[in-house]
Amino acid sequence: MEKFVLATRRFMRDEGGVTAIEYGLLASLVAVALIVGATQLGTNLNSLFCDIAKKIWSAAVCA
Repeated sequence: MEKFVLATRRFMRDEGGVTAIEYGLLASLVAVALIVGATQLGTNLNSLFCDIAKKIWSAAVCA
């Protein structure tokens, strides 16, 4: 029983797992930021290309 208590205490003091969890949370936060940024960039590019297409279409119709 004493070995179990010592192993439990050693496990509670070990911070290696906590570091891995923190890295995982940080990586997921970066991934979310990248997804949000890419989505916003895609929306802006879509609007830009639609505006260009409308201008080309109206120039072709008017010519």
